[in-house]
Amino acid sequence: MGRKVTVATCALNQWALDFEGNLQRILKSIEIAKCKGATYRLGPELEICGYGCWDHYYESDTLLHSLQVLAALLESPVTQDIICDVGMPVMHRNVRYNCRVIFLNRRILLIRPKMALANEGNYRELRWFTPWSRTRQTEEYFLPRMLQSLTKQETVPFGDAVLATRDTCIGSEICEELWTPHSPHVDMGLDGVEIFTNASGSHHVLRKAHARVDLVTMATTKNGGIYLLANQKGCDGDRLYYDGCALIAMNGHILAQGSQFSLDDVEVLTATLDLEDVRSYRAEISSRNLAASKASPYPRVKVDFALSSREDLLELLSEPLEWKYHSPAEEISLGPACWLWDFLRRSQQAGFFLPLSGGVDSAATACLIYSMCRQVCEAVNNGNQEVLADVRTIVDQLDYTPRDPRELCGRVLTTCYMASENSSQETRDRAAELARQIGSHHIGLNIDPAVKAIVGIFSLATGKRPLFAVHGGSRRENLALQNVQARIRMVVAYLFAQLSLWARGARGGLLVLGSANVDESLLGYLTKYDCSSADINPIGGISKTDLRAFVHFCLEHFQLPALEGILAAPATAELEPLADGRVSQTDEEDMGMTYADLSVYGRLRKVAKTGPYGMFCKLVSLWKDVCSPRQVADKVRWFFCKYSMNRHKMTTLTPAYHAESYSPDDNRFDLRPFLYNTSWPWQFRCIEAQGLLVSDLPRLDLKRQQAGTMPPVPPVGRCSQQTANCLHLLRLSTHISRRNW
Repeated sequence: MGRKVTVATCALNQWALDFEGNLQRILKSIEIAKCKGATYRLGPELEICGYGCWDHYYESDTLLHSLQVLAALLESPVTQDIICDVGMPVMHRNVRYNCRVIFLNRRILLIRPKMALANEGNYRELRWFTPWSRTRQTEEYFLPRMLQSLTKQETVPFGDAVLATRDTCIGSEICEELWTPHSPHVDMGLDGVEIFTNASGSHHVLRKAHARVDLVTMATTKNGGIYLLANQKGCDGDRLYYDGCALIAMNGHILAQGSQFSLDDVEVLTATLDLEDVRSYRAEISSRNLAASKASPYPRVKVDFALSSREDLLELLSEPLEWKYHSPAEEISLGPACWLWDFLRRSQQAGFFLPLSGGVDSAATACLIYSMCRQVCEAVNNGNQEVLADVRTIVDQLDYTPRDPRELCGRVLTTCYMASENSSQETRDRAAELARQIGSHHIGLNIDPAVKAIVGIFSLATGKRPLFAVHGGSRRENLALQNVQARIRMVVAYLFAQLSLWARGARGGLLVLGSANVDESLLGYLTKYDCSSADINPIGGISKTDLRAFVHFCLEHFQLPALEGILAAPATAELEPLADGRVSQTDEEDMGMTYADLSVYGRLRKVAKTGPYGMFCKLVSLWKDVCSPRQVADKVRWFFCKYSMNRHKMTTLTPAYHAESYSPDDNRFDLRPFLYNTSWPWQFRCIEAQGLLVSDLPRLDLKRQQAGTMPPVPPVGRCSQQTANCLHLLRLSTHISRRNW
């Protein structure tokens, strides 16, 4: 019959600049696709060099080695008799493009450059690439000599075109193009393209999978067609975790779903679909057909190859399925754990060192390592030989096979409770009990001798001895004494990370884990160069609210009863003296705000892109039932003062797993100054003026509102002259609705 096609897409754990490893994973995916009967194989964006090369894209070496890998793919017998669609950077007429290279039987069919580049948040594609702006046009690309000798081609088409095989038509999108207001698949579908492919380099953010799936299903619901999405997976070498979710959809239905989180380096999905289902689906959408009759044609590259077989009558078709989503707590238990595994095996370290305080944040970090160990054991039990080889290298035992997550955790995780005279027995006990339940190698020590020695050096040099506030000291003394404890813990952590395995007669060193959450980082509620300074931080992009939900999840699913007491205890730094043996200091009292409020501020600041005045205007409405405008103004002022005062700390944040849309990471995601005028005089005057308008001015009667007249400026005695002037300016501003009067 010749109308059923089997197509393949994949998720690959590629690594930036690991050309040898990337080549082997690509070849393995093609081999699996062929074994499953596929005649078209789609891979992730920039899979040859790895997506996260960043400024290495500037180097001619990256282009050269990508071409060498492409040559190896063209030459390999594995790539014969299947259309292969791979991603790599290509230089065309001295301009660098992010491209798909599509080839068949040692001949390059088309080089398709990306037309819409991702350039927000963590993405900086415009820094390295130029978008192809000539829609529905191609040029000749002169192949390098190393490829000419293989393909026997001098030039190949380069640009915005589609492939016309004997039995169907195939068009490409690349990642961001799916997310644009007018995606290429719309016009391609109207021009008769039946199979759309999308090669992505899309990283994990909590609750993001829904949007990705909705975009694909909606694309094929409105226009019909088959849609393949491939994605990178794993840690590519930095803060991001690419979360797979490869999929195949047709006519608004999902027919194949890939895993979002797994330790498999290569995952291949296939589906067998009937092209006639696309044609009949489109035939009855009259509005679509009317638009199609007016569509401008794409250049077609003719391919003397059929995706289908004439003898396909007995081939079974893939059935639609319901997409299975993870809850946010499940996402946290899986995503950062997979990221940690990639970081551990690729850094060639022997494990992790975690300062375990007995609080929620460090407990959540410990649970992530335990979750990682569970996934490693599960992968080994399922026959994953790559994971088995990696874990044997990490523990330095060639005959080792992990079976029990607790036993593995004891080999790869060292936890340490660093007590001081300000530490309570309760937190000490909670830390020790959690360590026992997850199986980590646990150390308990006291840092008081080191603290006293450091303070003694200061006293010897200055003749002054600082005191805590409860003992009569000033605020400066109180804060300095807290910071000394915190910074000594960082020094101790790195000493033990380097030498604790040596002391136990084992080889290697440990990666130090930080455990500051995204809300504390946003406010700067941490000591610069304390235990928040580490090698990596798996929870640095996760809010306190989500972390507590994750710890609840671990309590229920991992059977760790020690977490119950940790969740019930108030969050505290335990850096000030105890009161009758009990904690006298809590995080929320220190910060002057709740963690829940901090999450709101963070999303408004970053996601909604508000400054102090804009945040105040939104919160007056959002919190109208719980706060007066005056209270909202005070809260906003307090947040921005604290935030701007501590913004400099963001420049030294430990590289953290990116999971939240309001991460304050200064290095790439959240580019803002770190030296502010922390009094925000103009902005706060605007808030003050608007607050007075909302709170104090009498409402105009209906006639005056209808007439559009404005009330007089309130007497200067009620506010400063500057505030009165600001009030007058605000009245003239289009940002102030007359309803506020």
